[in-house]
Amino acid sequence: MGLQHTNRARSVSKPPIVTRRGFLGATLAAGGGALASPAEFAFPEATLVQTPRCPDPFGGGRLLGTLPLSGRGAVEHPLGTMLGEGLDARLATDLSTLTPETLLTPSDRFFVRTDTPSDLQTRRPWPIRVGGFVRNALDLTLESLAPLEVPMGVHLMECAGNNNPANFGLMSAASWAGIPLNHVIERAQPRPGATRVLVSGMDAHPGRSRSSLPGASWIFSLREIERWRPFLATSMNGVPLARVHGAPVRLVVPRWYGCASIKWVTDLEFVDDTALSTPHMREFARRTHQDGSPERASDFKPASIDQAATPVRVEKWLVDGSIRYRVVGIMWGGDRITDTLQIGFGSDDTYVPLGACPRPITNDTWSLWSHAWSPKTPGYYQILLRVGDRSIPTRRLDLYYYIHGVRVDEV
Repeated sequence: MGLQHTNRARSVSKPPIVTRRGFLGATLAAGGGALASPAEFAFPEATLVQTPRCPDPFGGGRLLGTLPLSGRGAVEHPLGTMLGEGLDARLATDLSTLTPETLLTPSDRFFVRTDTPSDLQTRRPWPIRVGGFVRNALDLTLESLAPLEVPMGVHLMECAGNNNPANFGLMSAASWAGIPLNHVIERAQPRPGATRVLVSGMDAHPGRSRSSLPGASWIFSLREIERWRPFLATSMNGVPLARVHGAPVRLVVPRWYGCASIKWVTDLEFVDDTALSTPHMREFARRTHQDGSPERASDFKPASIDQAATPVRVEKWLVDGSIRYRVVGIMWGGDRITDTLQIGFGSDDTYVPLGACPRPITNDTWSLWSHAWSPKTPGYYQILLRVGDRSIPTRRLDLYYYIHGVRVDEV
C-alpha cells in the first residue's frame, strides 16, 4: 500500500515474542520527539481545557500525506461499521483520525464488543435489583436514579480482546455521567461479612455465539470499588446512553478492561469471600492477566489496564526542503502517571525518549504523543514503544502486543 495523499495540510500535534532480535528486522533511525497530552480533563465537569502550545518541529512545513501502518497477522475490515450480531458483534474505532480536537469518541463511533440483546424491549420498566447480604434490599428504578446522576469525567474503555494489529480499534474514550456505585452501596447497607458485589447484566441472545458466553457478570471487592470508583453510567457524551452501549444503565470501571464494565445492568448482589468466580470472569481470565482461572472471585486480581501505547499514524512532511516523518500515537492505562515513554525503530535495542510537552495529567483516558523521525534509508520499520520506568507494569508492551510497522520509500 502506498502513500495516502491529502489536499491540505493539517497541524496535529498476541502472541508472545520469544526474542526481540528474532522478531524485528529493521535498523534504527530516530530524531527528536515530543509527548503531547493536548487536552486536560476536569473532574467532575469533564470539560476539555486546552493546554499550553508545544514547540512544533513541523511548523511551516507541508503535510504530504500519511503512510499506512501494518501489523503482524493484520486482518483488514471496515472501521466504524458493525460486523456480526449479538455476542459476536464488533465495531472498531478508527484511531488514526485522533487529533487534539477529537480525543472524545462520538457515540456512533465508540467501539462495540456486544450488540443490543434482542429481548431488551421486553424489560419495562427497568428496576435494578439490589440484594444479597444487605439490610435494605432495593429495587432501584431509573426515576429514582436520575436525581443522583453527576458528571463522572472522561474515561477510556478498552476491550480485553483488543487484538487486531491492523487497528487495535476496540478502544474509545467518552465523557460519562452516572451514579457512583458507592452511593448505591450506602443505601443498601451491607451486612457484616458482605465483602463483594456481584454486578450482572442482560446479554441473552438467540443462537449460539462463536466467540463468547452469555451471562455477563463480575464480582468486585468493596476495596476495589473504593479504589477504582466504578459508576453506573446513564449518559455518554452529554446525551442518554445508546442501547448498543448499555442503555438504560451500564457499569463503567475506570482503567479496567471493558469486560468488567457490564452493560444493561439488572442486578447487584452482595456476597462474601466464598463467592465463586463467574463464567464471564473465567472467560476473560487470561485476557486480564490472571494467574490461571481462579475458582473463587477473591483470587481474581483487578482487571486493570497496564501502561500501554501504540502509534496510530505516520505522517509524511516536507520541511525546509527535506522529507521528515511524524509518528503520532496514544498512551493510556497504568496506575500512575508517567512521561517516560520511549520509541525505537529497529532490532538493536536502541530507544530514545519522547519527552513530555506537557506532561500527561491523567490515566483515566489516552494522551496523544508525537515523534519527529528522520529515517536514514528507505525500508520497512517496526515501531517499538516501551516505558523507561521499569517499575511500571507494561505486560502487553513487553510482548510487543501493540506493535505496528511502516514502509518508508523516500528519505
